[in-house]
Order: sequence, then structure tokens, then C-alpha cells
Amino acid sequence: MSAIAPSSPKKLRWQRGKSSSLARQREVFLAAFTFLFFIWWDKFWQNDTSRTRSKRAEWLVRNMLELGPTFIKIGQSLSTRVDLLPPEYISTLAQLQDKVPAFSAKEAREIIELELGKSLYNIYRDFDEVPLAAASLGQVHRATLHTGEEVVVKVQRPGLKKLFDLDLLAVGKLLKVFRRYFSWTRKYNLEGIYDEFFTILYQEIDYAIEASNADRFRKNFEGYPRIVVPKIYWNYSTSMVLTLEYVPGIKIDDRQALEACGLNPKEINQLGICCYLKQLLQDGFFHADPHPGNLAVSPNGSLIFYDYGMMAEVKTMAKDQMVKTFFAVLRKDTNEVVDTLMSMGFIEPIADMSPIKRMLKFVLDRFTERPVNIYEFEQIKGEVVAIFEKQPFRLPPQMTYLLKSLTTLDGIARILDPEYNFTTAAQPFVKSIVLTRGRGNTLGALAQQAKDFLVYQINKPSRMEILLERLEERIERGELMIQVKSSESDRTLKRINIAVKALIYACLTGFLVLAGVVLLLGTGLYTGWAIATFVAAGFSGLSLIRSLVQLSIREKIDNLAEQ
Repeated sequence: MSAIAPSSPKKLRWQRGKSSSLARQREVFLAAFTFLFFIWWDKFWQNDTSRTRSKRAEWLVRNMLELGPTFIKIGQSLSTRVDLLPPEYISTLAQLQDKVPAFSAKEAREIIELELGKSLYNIYRDFDEVPLAAASLGQVHRATLHTGEEVVVKVQRPGLKKLFDLDLLAVGKLLKVFRRYFSWTRKYNLEGIYDEFFTILYQEIDYAIEASNADRFRKNFEGYPRIVVPKIYWNYSTSMVLTLEYVPGIKIDDRQALEACGLNPKEINQLGICCYLKQLLQDGFFHADPHPGNLAVSPNGSLIFYDYGMMAEVKTMAKDQMVKTFFAVLRKDTNEVVDTLMSMGFIEPIADMSPIKRMLKFVLDRFTERPVNIYEFEQIKGEVVAIFEKQPFRLPPQMTYLLKSLTTLDGIARILDPEYNFTTAAQPFVKSIVLTRGRGNTLGALAQQAKDFLVYQINKPSRMEILLERLEERIERGELMIQVKSSESDRTLKRINIAVKALIYACLTGFLVLAGVVLLLGTGLYTGWAIATFVAAGFSGLSLIRSLVQLSIREKIDNLAEQ
């Protein structure tokens, strides 16, 4: 599937000139409320189908590209928020690529010279004016230092901070309006997401922070020759210009090119998974944007990381819970997984946790050792419906980038190996942790969890013993249910529901027409009110016609089903 990106080099709306605070707020509010109107319109006409949602998602992506860097990043973050958006939006937003026309070489040169205080060719012996890549935040040029070292120069797009300041204000006001007038938004921690998002966004446009992140990341992987972090040239770097070592590689999702170099995609997968597990569970500092443009593989099979602007930290407490969750998943311990997810705020406790546990057990039993097949969820459709009606799942703001990283990495892993198995890929990491025997609290906890997992693998009960144990648990908890469902009764209830709506609209239309006639035939002082009443009667009449058409279609479908 092709990624959604601007198809021509023409300037987008946010690039066409300076924007005032009021004008920017007007643009943002107009786009937001147009989208909300589309959603309301689809629900009003009961046209909220998968096809319609896909169309609306494409409209949303186009407008995010037009609105600029902030909204491109918002769209990319929303692509992981399965707790907020339907699947059609998730899949469409996942295609949103941060590709915009490059700014001129003249502007890039002016920024470099202003930031570094020297003429361009006093800094670099050679400088390629055609950028290697351009995105909404900046662009990258290839260059050579006077020492002969090959480098890349990352230059920030001019006017970016001012645009972010305007967007910070506009989005903040929009969220206040949402919270005040749309009650359904209050159940989501939108303010927390907003704070976390803009904190990381401002860090991403400070290249001095990015350089520090790269040095910290390199230090974490000292002694790991298969993880490559480009060297930072601090003498030629500022908050708007970043000069770093040029390290070419094969794009990580180019399976054919990897195999042509004699590299095994399964080994690359294993290296990537173990590298990320170390970042998350051991270092607590991880690369939050591992898309194929930021990851490459060297000819000798080393993993190269680019772009350290979007990095995130895992707090100590959350890291401890993640360690427990990771090994609970490997052990397929549903109760432990639920407990740790509740501790991290992913699940809110509800009166009956059994549907959540059944769904997680289903997932752990089937998909930890083979790819996910969405159609198999049909077997637990009742549990899934019960869960999403109660909406117990939440994604804490600080975990947004963690989930984004893991879903992106999982997508790459499945491209490299369609039969990708997370449990198998994680084994080298588990073994290495056991061998360390723990240095400090974090490694000690990891080592203990890893040992418990290996003991579990050795003493793992047989499949029949597991089935009998689960059956006993379900009988004790009273979870065994016999569901009797009559499709004929369901069809009848749907027809009755539509017929009742039609009756209500018919009564309302008649009342409004009668009221309009009375106002019109009165003293003549209420002509305006009479017209307004007739207009309302017209809308009510349209709703009546729609309900009658739906009733007719439903009856024909039901008659066909009964034949």
C-alpha cells in the first residue's frame, strides 16, 4: 500500500507565508469542526460504514499535511491510538509520511552560516546543495569536512519554532472547547497527551538535545559492535544545525537487498528485537521513531540508527512493571499480565474482569508463537464486544511513543519475516540477562524474571493439564455460559426499532406542520417563526422518509433471509 504524501512540489498551506495567531487558530478550528460535522452527518444518516470511515480518514490525512509539521506529527501519533480511533483511521494514518517539499539551498546556506558564524566553505570542503531527504522539520545535505571526513548536515526548516508556538496555542484552545462542549472527550486524558506531545515536539527541533541523545544512546551500546550510532561533530553543531558522521546502509525493510548482500532477515529481526528490549527494559531510554527511514543495516549485518530527535524515557516504576509484563507474556500468565497492565494504567478496573482475561488468554495462547490472524477473534466476539462497551482500556500519555515504536518495529519485523515469532526472537535477550546474574536493581530484577521463565519452560505442564486447569478455574468462577441467540428475534427487534423511530418522526412532522399553519394564519406577527417551524418540519420529514426507506429495505432483507 502506498504511503500518503504530497504528490507535487507545490508549497503547502503552512509554507505559503506568515500566519498570525488568529489566522492559525481559524485554520485549525475550521479543519477540526469540518471533520466533526462529517462524523455527525454520517451518524445522522446512519452511513457510518467502513468505506465512509476510510474516506473521512483520507480527508483527515490530506488536511493534516496541509496544516503542517505539528499536525503531521499528531497524525503519526494517533496512528497507534486504538483506544481513540476506529481501525480505518488507524490504518490510514499509519500511511502518513512526513514528506514535504525541500526549502531552497540558499536558505539552508544562510541558516548554517548564521548558526556557525563562518562561511559555508570555511566549514565544509564540499557541500551538496541537493538534499538527501526533506521532511517537515528540516532537511539533510551531504558534505565533506576539510579533514576529509564524510558527514551529513541536518538543517532546521526556517520559521519552525514560531509555527509550533502558534499551534501550541491553537490546539490548547481547541481542547478546551472540546472538553467544555463535547462530554465524550472528557473520558480521555487529552490534556496529558497534549503536554507529552508538545514536550517531545519542542525537544525534536532542538538539535543540541538530539546530539546529546545520540551520545547517550551510543554510551548505552558501548561493547555492542552490531549497533551503530553515527558520531556527532559538536564543533559544527548548534540548536538548528547538526553535523554527524555519514554512515550509509541498506534500508531495513528492503528484504531483497538484504538477501542480495548475504544477510539473513531473521537474524536482523532478532537483533532489532533484542536491541529494543535492552532499550526498554534495561536502559529505560529508547528510540521513539524507528520507521524504515531511521533504521538501516550495514553490509556486515550491523544495525544503524539515524535521527535521535524523538527519544523517550521509561520511568523506573514503569520499567519494573514492563519487565514483569514481558516475562508474564512469555509465560502466558494472564493474571500477571492483567495486574501489571492495571499498574501501568493501561486497564481501568471494572466490576467483571473476566472478559478482559479471556481475551488476553486467547491472544497469549494463539499469537505469542505465530502471526496474528484477525479473523480468529471471531471465536471470542462476545468478549470483545463486552470489553469495548465498557471501554476499560486506556493509553497513558507517556506510553504513546512506546506503543508507536513497538507497532512500527512489529510492522518491519513482519516484512522481513512473515512467520516472525516474538518469543523466539526474544530468546537471546532472555539468555543474556540470565548470564549477567544481575548488576544493580534493574538487571537483578531482569535476571530473576528470566530465570523464572526458564524454570517455567522446563516444568511447563502438558497441554491437557493446562486445559483441565482452565476448565476448573472457569467452573469455580462461574464463567461458563450458554448463549442462546435467535437471529429471527434480532431481525424483528431491529424492524421494531426503526418503526418506532418512524412513528416518532411522523408525529413530530405533523405537530410542526400544524404549529406552522397556526402561526401563519394568526395575526401575521409570527411569519418568521412559522417559516422556521416549516423548515424544522422539513428536516423531520426527511428523517421520516429515511426511516421508512430503511424499514422497507430491512423487511426485504429479512424476507430473503427467511426464504
